[in-house]
Amino acid sequence: MVVRRPQRGHRYTESPVLQLALQGWRSRTVGLLLMLAFLALVGRSFYLQVIHNDFLQEKGDSRYRRDIEISASRGKIVDRHGDMLAVSTPMKSIWAIPGDARTMSTPQKRQLAELLDLSVRELDGKLASEKTFTYVKRQVPPETAERIAAQKFPGVHQEKEYRRFYPTGDMTAHIVGFTGVDDKGLEGVELAFQNSLLGRPGSRTVIRDRRGNIVEDVGATKPPQDGKDIHLALDSKIQYLAYSHLKAAVEANKARAGGAVVIDARSGEILALANWPTYNPNNREHLSGAQLRNRAITDTYEPGSVMKPFTAALALERGKVRIDTVIDCAPGRLTIGSATISDAHKHGALTVAEVIQKSSNVGTVKMALGFQPKEMWEMYDRLGFGQAPNLGFPGEVNGRLRPWKNWRPIEQATMSYGHGIAVSLIQMARAYTVFARDGELMPLSLTRIEETPPHGMRIFSPQTVREVRIMLEMAVQPGGTAPKARVAGYRVGGKTGTAHKLEGGVYARKYIGSFVGLAPISDPRLVVAVMIDEPSGTSYYGGDVAGPAFSQIMGGALRTLGVAPDAPLQVAEVAAGKGRL
Repeated sequence: MVVRRPQRGHRYTESPVLQLALQGWRSRTVGLLLMLAFLALVGRSFYLQVIHNDFLQEKGDSRYRRDIEISASRGKIVDRHGDMLAVSTPMKSIWAIPGDARTMSTPQKRQLAELLDLSVRELDGKLASEKTFTYVKRQVPPETAERIAAQKFPGVHQEKEYRRFYPTGDMTAHIVGFTGVDDKGLEGVELAFQNSLLGRPGSRTVIRDRRGNIVEDVGATKPPQDGKDIHLALDSKIQYLAYSHLKAAVEANKARAGGAVVIDARSGEILALANWPTYNPNNREHLSGAQLRNRAITDTYEPGSVMKPFTAALALERGKVRIDTVIDCAPGRLTIGSATISDAHKHGALTVAEVIQKSSNVGTVKMALGFQPKEMWEMYDRLGFGQAPNLGFPGEVNGRLRPWKNWRPIEQATMSYGHGIAVSLIQMARAYTVFARDGELMPLSLTRIEETPPHGMRIFSPQTVREVRIMLEMAVQPGGTAPKARVAGYRVGGKTGTAHKLEGGVYARKYIGSFVGLAPISDPRLVVAVMIDEPSGTSYYGGDVAGPAFSQIMGGALRTLGVAPDAPLQVAEVAAGKGRL
């Protein structure tokens, strides 16, 4: 057997089998491409991290950087003297990262639920969310929040917020209104002046870890801009008088509801606006819609005989009658077409002044039918009936004043004494400013007027108004319909109203009694309007149910303002007659 020995002179690594069958230029090309790719990666990295690092910064910020809102304090609401009506108090909101908070032990959950006045089931329900943020409870008192912070519950955090507090409570609820849990106005002045009261929140930028803990404050703080304070025309002392006496009148007459308005005749400022029933804006649980309604502004009613002085004023203004013109009101009723109008008490011949004093429907209708429908409609329109009072208050209504072209004679007749027309109490009070301002209708204001009061719109001549004021003063004297409305020490004038309520288009055996008046007659300063809805006591006439409340509110308000008496100070003798119109 022949054994061959390997040839000498050739190394193993130099074996032809192992030689690369690749030309030299190709290997150099591959190496160059790899080098270029490496340089491209280096260049891209330099571009992203040095030249244009916004993208990576944004990605990092989205995970750890947060802009925290700093709440602005809502502006205060104060009365004309600066007394507080609404103010924001610091509170805390308790929030959680559900995924982290679910790691709490059962005793910790029980303790947290107890501190927040929640059940463990309610707490578990809030923490069951798959979101990264959930509110556990809003508006927690600071002392409770401090106790929660001391326990260091995992995943549970706090933020500052505000809660609205109303020092005057139910007394001013309907005019001030209230805010929701997010500090936004929902009713009343809180809603009407939302943009001014709200303010602008500030912010600060922080770095948070995955558990939501702030580890670094990295951004400049943008300070919050607190909301502006609102200075209402309201006088808290006069508001209390209106509120307390209205409440007493509603309860004494077993009525369904009531409203009262006090207006400064010189400026048109609303010094008081009260409703009953009311509510406590600091605790609004179990409220009904009836309690929330600001009836003086949002509800309408047929006013009844308080409209009669306007009919008399128009007749005087147009020269149709004089104050002593005699009108035959016998036999106490008047037939127009198929309808008959009656007086509550039969009268014979009455002067125009006595028609208003004794509230004769027949005498008023005879004056009204001397006009064209358009003349009466234009007067009512200029007085603001059928139009919103433009207070900027949410829910203010237009009322109802039908176009004059559709009036039939019977409708013109009934509107002259307040049926077939619908008004709000604030519209009625405003209309009576013409008798306090020598014929000028004043615009009304919810806020205090710091500068010269605006001029009113001329409706009647001063001479006409002076004669109507004589009639209004006669109405509260013995022989008139409202001797209970007199005020000791002051000359007072006004008019009663007693009207059936419309239900389903039919007049029901339910009534609204009202009284609107002004004082002192020698130089009127205030207009007060009182309305009692569905009195069910011994009487339903306006002079009996609304007259006494008017007397108490007007007398107290005049004394509060320091208005000098213009009549001998003596106890008013109240006529004890039967029901009055």
